[in-house]
Amino acid sequence: MKKIWWIVIGVVVVIVIISGVVWSKSRSQQNGSRVNVPSADSGQSQKDSIAVAAGKMLTNNNCKGEGPGVLTRLPMDEPDYAMILPYGLMVGGHVTPIDHQYFSPTIFNSPRDTYPVYAMADSKIVDIQPRTNERGTEYRFVFTMTCTFQYYYDLVTSLTPELKTAVDSRQFNIDVKAGDLVGRIGGQTLDFAVWDTTKPLKNFVNPKSYESEIWKIYTADPLDYYTPEIKVKALAKYIRTTAPLSGRIDYDIDGKLIGSWFLKDSGGYAGPGGGSEGYWAGHLAIAPEYIDNSATVISFGSWNGGEAKQFTAKNPIDPATVGVASALTKYELYVSRYYKPDGQMWDNMKLAHDLKLKISESELGGCVLFQLTSARELRVEQFAKKKCTAVAGFSGQEKTYER
Repeated sequence: MKKIWWIVIGVVVVIVIISGVVWSKSRSQQNGSRVNVPSADSGQSQKDSIAVAAGKMLTNNNCKGEGPGVLTRLPMDEPDYAMILPYGLMVGGHVTPIDHQYFSPTIFNSPRDTYPVYAMADSKIVDIQPRTNERGTEYRFVFTMTCTFQYYYDLVTSLTPELKTAVDSRQFNIDVKAGDLVGRIGGQTLDFAVWDTTKPLKNFVNPKSYESEIWKIYTADPLDYYTPEIKVKALAKYIRTTAPLSGRIDYDIDGKLIGSWFLKDSGGYAGPGGGSEGYWAGHLAIAPEYIDNSATVISFGSWNGGEAKQFTAKNPIDPATVGVASALTKYELYVSRYYKPDGQMWDNMKLAHDLKLKISESELGGCVLFQLTSARELRVEQFAKKKCTAVAGFSGQEKTYER
């Protein structure tokens, strides 16, 4: 029974992330493999600031004005979601910290279309992308309020009739009011994030690595844009209790091990296939766990030549302190699970606080070796199912990652 219970929890996590992974493939096919990061020397219009130019790219040039928006409504009714999961989860093909939050339904395994989804502010829908999988068709929305402020949803399971007509005809630029019904969701989480192009994240060492998903570097804390009333309602369902409460995705420190890396010459975040299925195989992340920041997660795009895997590091070496001058660094890796303060395992479905990630000593993943050969180049070798005491050093099969 215990093994079956772990499987159930694993299935819940996979349902949360799988559609977002597939979206990255379909997005790349529709928009091309790369989008140039705006810069001072990128040849943008002399009338546009870098922030406005970025916003125009994110909105297909369907935006006006600049400045932050104010979000006056949450995307779901309070009784309809159990909790809000923060930015930064690493799971499955989401190898680097995830750039959106999750509104998790009160009844997670509810039928599709159970819960209504609303616009969060007076805004304009500038894009809706459909994606069909074994569960049906799902939709990704981009809303804009100005050329420097947008928000988006994903995994919406159905649209209002008016929006379905817009998708079928590919006619967007649709004005909505705060609280307008835009669709429904059920049986999975609602993805949500805010983008503020005036505040690019400062801790991505090489932003150009993210040209295929340019919005990532503009991911912003929703709490900064909620009205006081809405902020209180959101915080009541936040699961994270340490700052920043909304989570974080940019952990890079130049010259240190911590943060996100990409297999050398693989094309950065897009991967060698330009964002096609399995693009994450060359990704690597070493970062604090998204709920329990005291734990370090090491996330592999491919583990032992197979699928993406995430493990918790047993030894307490802070990756923010590992640099070029450091000795060869070993991490012993284990499967881990969340536990509540009362000692009971968390079921991943109900709101809880002060969760702690604990490794399972009986579930050894293996050992990984790291060595920075320069500030932005890293040697990596995996040793599946081996303890670090059995690994003396690199075997000649190591791979090189870069930023």
